[in-house]
Formats: sequence, C-alpha cells, structure tokens
Amino acid sequence: MKLHLLDGYIQQIYLVEEAQQLMLLDGCCRADVDTVTNYITNTLKLPLASLKNVVVTHMHPDHAGAASELRKVTGCKLIGANVDGHWYQGIDGFFMYLTDMALARWVGKRIGKGKQKILYPRHLSFDIKLNDGDVIPGFEDWQVLFSQGHTDRDLSVMHLPTKQIYIADLLVAVKGNYIPPFPIFYPNRYRNSIARLAQLDVNHVLLAHGGKQPKSALDFNLIEELSPSVPQTHWRSVKNKLFKSLS
Repeated sequence: MKLHLLDGYIQQIYLVEEAQQLMLLDGCCRADVDTVTNYITNTLKLPLASLKNVVVTHMHPDHAGAASELRKVTGCKLIGANVDGHWYQGIDGFFMYLTDMALARWVGKRIGKGKQKILYPRHLSFDIKLNDGDVIPGFEDWQVLFSQGHTDRDLSVMHLPTKQIYIADLLVAVKGNYIPPFPIFYPNRYRNSIARLAQLDVNHVLLAHGGKQPKSALDFNLIEELSPSVPQTHWRSVKNKLFKSLS
C-alpha cells in the first residue's frame, strides 16, 4: 500500500494506491478535481478509471465537494456512512450549506489560494453505504469507523496492517495543538468518538487539516478539556455574537 499526500485547496488529500488501483480517503473540494486527476494521469501514469472509490467522510465542502464530479470523470464509486437522510436537508440545511461554502472560500482566500470553484451538490447519492466496523469493498485492509460529533455522519478510515487512521475533521491542527473542530453538533457523540480514538491501537493519525501525526502527539487531556458540553453550531455562534454586541 502506498499513501500519496496531495496539497488540496484548503485541506490535505490522501490518495491510496494498491496494485494500481486507487482510493481517495475523502471527497476533497470541488476545486481539487484537476489536482487529483492530473496527479493520477501525470504523476502516477495511471488511467482515471484506476480511481475505484471515493470515501466521503461527511458533507462539508472540503470533504464532499469533488465527489460527484470525480464519479463523472472516473466512474468511481462513492462511499458514505449508512445514515438516514441528507445532512443539508430543509431550509435550515440549505442556509447552512451556503454558509459552509462561504467559510471554505474565506479560508481559501486567507491562506492565499484565491477564489476557486467551490459549488457542489448539497445532496449526494452513495453507491455504497457502510456501517461502523465495515471494511471497504475492494480495499479490505481498510475499515470504516463512525466518528460522529462534528456532524451526524462522520467517518474515520483505518488501515489495519499499518495501524494508521484518517480521522478527517475529528481534530484540527491549530498552533501546534490538535483540538476539536468547529462546528460540533453532537457534543456527546464527539466525546465518545474521542474516547474511542484514545483507545484504538493505532500508531499514526491522518488529519484533513494537519497532516500525518504520531498518535502520541495528541494531548487527550487537552482535547477533553476543550470538547464542548453543548452544541457549537453556526446559529449558536451568531446568536452569541449578537447577544454580546447588544449587552
């Protein structure tokens, strides 16, 4: 197994290569489609049809944004958590979808990536839905684990032989520390996911925002201290700022 690390629009991209077959550990940004396809054809010298699977760990724009387009151009299968409904359903979901894209574009501008394509479908139809503990078809050394809290459908993806796990946004790197992300919609689930990670027999964690790190670099006491006990969401953040401005 080879694990290729690519620099995405606002996140790291992890591309698995096994016997000239490829799998993305997440769905990237819409702006990353050319980055991924050019790497496959120009660097790896493989046909685009070598991309067999794209795991979508959750529906945020830097994790699901390229998935639909990559399926069109490569014929790959999209893999997601076996969770009912759509993350961005309803009127509230639609406005949250717009907000998340705006935040992704703001981050891109802040880190000097400029304005790039970010629009993507807010609802995805998955070819394969997996439950907690399932292995990935065609890549049976990889197991998916539910790591909910950031959203209701977060997945982590663990490579069993090498004891490394891609945890998407379960943690993010900020000033040398690995801390909870924003938002966290389900704080109890989040704490359970962190407790599970602490107990897992893994040597390295792969972060979407922070790269590959030894598990020993994670300060679980700090993470527990910083983990919220109530939801931290877009709307709560707006209400809190509005309250402070009026008080």
